[in-house]
Amino acid sequence: MSQFLSHRPGPTGALAGLSLSVLLSSLGTSMANVSLPSLTQAFGASFQQVQWVVLSYLLAMTALVVVAGRLGDRLGRRRLLMAGLLLFTLASVLCARAPSLEALVAARALQGLGAATMMTLAMAMTGDTVSKERTGSAMGWLASMSAVGTALGPSAGGLLIAWLDWRAMFLSTVPLSLLTLWLVHRHLPAPAPVSTPRSGTPTEAAALWQGTALGAGLVMNALVATVMMATLVIGPFFLSGGLGLGTAGVGAAMSAGPLMSMVFGFVAGKLVDRWGAAHTLRTGLLVMLAGALGLAVLPGPWGLAGYLLAISVLTPGYQLFQAANNTATLTRLPAARRGEVSGLLNLARNLGLMAGASVMGWVFAWVTTEPAAAAPATLLHGVQVTFGAAAGLLVLSMLVGRTTRPAASGL
Repeated sequence: MSQFLSHRPGPTGALAGLSLSVLLSSLGTSMANVSLPSLTQAFGASFQQVQWVVLSYLLAMTALVVVAGRLGDRLGRRRLLMAGLLLFTLASVLCARAPSLEALVAARALQGLGAATMMTLAMAMTGDTVSKERTGSAMGWLASMSAVGTALGPSAGGLLIAWLDWRAMFLSTVPLSLLTLWLVHRHLPAPAPVSTPRSGTPTEAAALWQGTALGAGLVMNALVATVMMATLVIGPFFLSGGLGLGTAGVGAAMSAGPLMSMVFGFVAGKLVDRWGAAHTLRTGLLVMLAGALGLAVLPGPWGLAGYLLAISVLTPGYQLFQAANNTATLTRLPAARRGEVSGLLNLARNLGLMAGASVMGWVFAWVTTEPAAAAPATLLHGVQVTFGAAAGLLVLSMLVGRTTRPAASGL
């Protein structure tokens, strides 16, 4: 705590600033999802039209994550992180003041550009803040903060919409953004030259394995993110139209699983340090598969209780996978490339989020015809089909992971 309060850079304050950067990026996604039903009414728009409030954010993040990582490696990660925080803050104000759906979509794109630098550089700078032996724990902490954002977004957003309106929801992130900017400025160390890799090149076999392992990690990241985003896009429509919950109730129900994974994220990081990344990753995928199958089966006979039980299994599994996959991928390559690799991880994740919002959202809309007006039985059928497909994606992730199992077993 003394390091946090001191005027000198310290690991506690630095990790706090990096963690809040991740939390804000996660809030930017989860808050918007819970607002979709309200936005359809506010702007007289269809489900497909208001989806762009989510997609524009994700598209902007996807377009910049790798560029942000490379620029951070070359120009200074701290400086670029602060610029991203400033842009995110400004864009949040613009979202709150948007006079039309088109203006809101444009402001969300700007917000996504800021979030891209925040998410990418926060992950890359974690390796500069903690020792290598604690990398798994630090990644688990970042995963916990991402879960906090996923949990806080629907619950806080739902309450703000119910008490005030959707504009207040976007404006609520501004104070936290300013606090994060202050922490980054005060506690992160001054930029230092990034060390170059040691002389000598790896053998062709080692280089080939590194490329294969990195590619597998990126593909798995995309597939798993697709499944998680499907819960955020489909959940509000099923909980409101299929189970009859109000806006605040939808937000509370959607936050149940992330609240559990928020606590479990740090434990997941500890397990990575103790068990190794490969074993923890496989365990996480198995737990996620059980959760996806639960979403396809349990809400029918058990209603809300079945939905919450399945989500409470799915999200901790995601925490296990995320902490393990990020740790394994970032520690395979030289420190000088952390920004670039972090950008690639976030690119894969964002592509998966986009697929979850668009492709999985399309599957749900195709089955239900029009989610906002569908009957409860139709919405239930849409959930069953969509998460049956999600279970198939997780099986595919396991098959991809097997390509690096012999080499990764020692991680």
